[in-house]
Amino acid sequence: MKKLIMLLTLAASLLFASPAFAYTVKQGDTMSKIARDHNLSLQELTDANPQVSNLNLIYIGQNINTTKSIRENEPKLAEPMSLSLSDSEIDLLARLVRAEAQTEPLEGKIAVACVVLNRVESPQFPDTIKEVIYAPGQFQPIINGEINKPADEESILAVKAALTDQRQLAPGALFFYNPTIATSRWLDTRVTTMVIGQHVFKK
Repeated sequence: MKKLIMLLTLAASLLFASPAFAYTVKQGDTMSKIARDHNLSLQELTDANPQVSNLNLIYIGQNINTTKSIRENEPKLAEPMSLSLSDSEIDLLARLVRAEAQTEPLEGKIAVACVVLNRVESPQFPDTIKEVIYAPGQFQPIINGEINKPADEESILAVKAALTDQRQLAPGALFFYNPTIATSRWLDTRVTTMVIGQHVFKK
């Protein structure tokens, strides 16, 4: 009888024990890569790891939780916008992302795409991708011709990611710049929403 009770107790403890879903960071890992490898969105991985305050600062040997946060009692956030882009709009936005953020991590590229989408949604800016991108004086690649170069694969991926739940990566951001090379400093006075790589994102 004692053996039976011990076996039942052991079985129950194995059944109800919290499973360990920690992933150990390896050389070359990024939060985006870990999310992809575990079939999570970047936002889901971020929600599951509140201890990671900067997505670009993870270190080898660090434990990353790879389970989705279950929040049954919390209301779902409303989608910021329901936007369906044509192939030509995706291509144009991806070309801008390449030109503006070619050396940035994937998160930085997604955030740049989100800024353009935020502008389309904002009453302060035009309401199409093309009009936002070609608005006078807004984006350097229009002036220097970099917008005419083809988009790379990661920039296209970033745009498509920005049209999914990763649209929440840059909430409220309407501007971005690299303060180390910017010639105009007017963005310094605006509210910073986040920093990814060399880009500072502003409201």
